[in-house]
Amino acid sequence: MTATEDKPFDLAHDPIPSFAALVQERSKIYGSFRKLDSFKRAVESLSTSGEEGRRRGFGQWLTGDLEGAVSALANYQDDDVAAFTRANALMSLERFAEAASIFEALSKKYPAEPRPRGGWLDAQLEAGLASGKDQEAVAALKQQLENAPADFAESAEGLYMRARLEELERNTEDAIDLYREAHRADPTHRRNAFRLAYLAERSGFDQLALRTYETVATMLPIDRTVMTNLGLLYEDLGRDQDAATCYDTVVRNFPNDRRAKLYLQDALAGIEMYYDEDMEKKEDRLNQILRIPITDFELSVRARNCLSKMNIVTLGDLVRQTEHELLSYKNFGETSLTEIKEILGSKGLRLGMAREEAVASISRVHSEEPIPESDDVRNKAVSELKLSIRARRTVENLGCMTLGEIAQHSEEELLGMPNFGVTSLLELRNKLNEFGLSLKGE
Repeated sequence: MTATEDKPFDLAHDPIPSFAALVQERSKIYGSFRKLDSFKRAVESLSTSGEEGRRRGFGQWLTGDLEGAVSALANYQDDDVAAFTRANALMSLERFAEAASIFEALSKKYPAEPRPRGGWLDAQLEAGLASGKDQEAVAALKQQLENAPADFAESAEGLYMRARLEELERNTEDAIDLYREAHRADPTHRRNAFRLAYLAERSGFDQLALRTYETVATMLPIDRTVMTNLGLLYEDLGRDQDAATCYDTVVRNFPNDRRAKLYLQDALAGIEMYYDEDMEKKEDRLNQILRIPITDFELSVRARNCLSKMNIVTLGDLVRQTEHELLSYKNFGETSLTEIKEILGSKGLRLGMAREEAVASISRVHSEEPIPESDDVRNKAVSELKLSIRARRTVENLGCMTLGEIAQHSEEELLGMPNFGVTSLLELRNKLNEFGLSLKGE
């Protein structure tokens, strides 16, 4: 007897005839925290060998333990469902070359089935792109699509790969049309839905991107990139409460995601109806400083390596640490601590500093700095542009503090930044034009 709406999926005993059956059962497992917790405990109770070991691997994939699933299912390479599940887990882990070899074997075993072939082409393409061999990867995909069975082209997998080809050849509208067609053919095709949302967003089709991201957000387990991008779209639309919900979901499921924590703070601040304008400027200044990368400062090799291993990337990451936490890390000594204190001190910050204290400190330091007496519009602060949150974050991440610094960047550089698409580019360009400025190369 298989699982039904009334009967939960019994991992230890219910039949698992295909990967599609696993996908179907996954939504039931995530029906509530209680169900998910109960299912995880059932997975952990299974043996690591024999039939129970195989089912344990499936359970790990269902709960998002991808590394565990890859390891467990490696012992069942002759089982087609296990092999296909393992290949999908490898794709999610971006171990494309390993996934490609599994998909290739399955594709040859089932030449008429579109899913193994689609996985094979997808994995080969991503492996080529990851290694920097873009032209070779695109040429190989084009050839393989030409040699594929005729009915593959009209399957959801075939449409997805054709869309990827059009996207890589910069035929954006054709790519979006094919992604949409593939989405209609198989709304559960997660990679296709994500590419459709991502490309639509970067091409200025915000409503299409919003609808598609909202669809992908319902596909469990949680995808932090999807939830973050959806939150950014909500913020652009002034829906700060919805944005905060997205970021809060990421933070609860991925507590070490520092970027999501910063975005959540920004979104929560946007929910307030009234603002202290002076305090808002201080907060903006603080956020700009906290996002400065550690790599912008001169540090000893030892200190830099220690911070990198501790996943401390920005000044904001650093301020959250205490002296004791840093000194307790291997090879991090008093000399490195002194370096860190000097860096933070130059910005009016210190280790373990509360945000309220940091705002006040930034205010004092900033007020003591001489204000250049210049009428040059290029010296005006970025805040003068009154940009949307998405565009503002991009120029901050580029380290731009003035309009002149923004104008030193080209359209290509900006479009290469995460979550910065055509809509944001047009906004930034129009705002600069109001001050008689333009981007580099225009």
